[in-house]
Amino acid sequence: MFFTKMQGLGNDYIYLNCLSETPKNLSALAEQLADRHFGIGGDGLICIFASCIADFRMEMYNADGSRGAMCGNGIRCMAKYLYDHGLTKKKHLTIETDAGLRFVILGGGEKTTQVTVDMDVPQCDPGICVSIEGVDYMISPVSMGNPHAVIFVDQIEDLPLSEIGPKIEHHPMFPNRTNAEFVEILDSGSFRMRVWERGSGETLACGTGACAAFAAALRQEFCENSVIAHLAGGDLSLCMRDDGHIEMTGPAVTVFEGEWISS
Repeated sequence: MFFTKMQGLGNDYIYLNCLSETPKNLSALAEQLADRHFGIGGDGLICIFASCIADFRMEMYNADGSRGAMCGNGIRCMAKYLYDHGLTKKKHLTIETDAGLRFVILGGGEKTTQVTVDMDVPQCDPGICVSIEGVDYMISPVSMGNPHAVIFVDQIEDLPLSEIGPKIEHHPMFPNRTNAEFVEILDSGSFRMRVWERGSGETLACGTGACAAFAAALRQEFCENSVIAHLAGGDLSLCMRDDGHIEMTGPAVTVFEGEWISS
């Protein structure tokens, strides 16, 4: 089974071309391949399928084998994969996801490609207060096709994310679990963020999470309509269009390719 390892700001995924043949039990396979000690290593698995309503369809699994509806960094890398492997000559692509259709534009470059994604319209719910071990956190719930809990803090550097993240992910307020973003506003045009991804733990970047943080910050008038999101793995450019859609631009990089020999 041939695979390609790709990353967007260090948010790394294993890509499989399933256009002609699909491996069995993708959930279990994702958990096996994503293991960083006994597998290829990654934040999850992304499978490429044909689509009846778009150019291609993306199926995404987290590192624990759970299914994800959408992945912002992952879809950018998928677009580069499709173009680099000759599966399309188009640089304007429509990709079907479990969260709906997404529109992707490939930029220039060879080793690293800047890719822009129309991430659709965020759905922001009223803020809720969640208590964890006696500490109250004001959470802004946002859906980008997948669930996010955005929390604004004074600083993210010393945040014990490995302790707080799982408790928010599995909090009873979120029966289907959630991603958690801790956001430090720097000025009206930028913010820093750390993310605890549902099913994967802390990752270097999260595209949908950055968009969720941007939407929540706009709602509370913390920022302007165009910002730079600083994540551990690098920066994303985010823009709110007049029609309410968020556009996200960032890199997509091929790390290596190989063949997985199942034991």
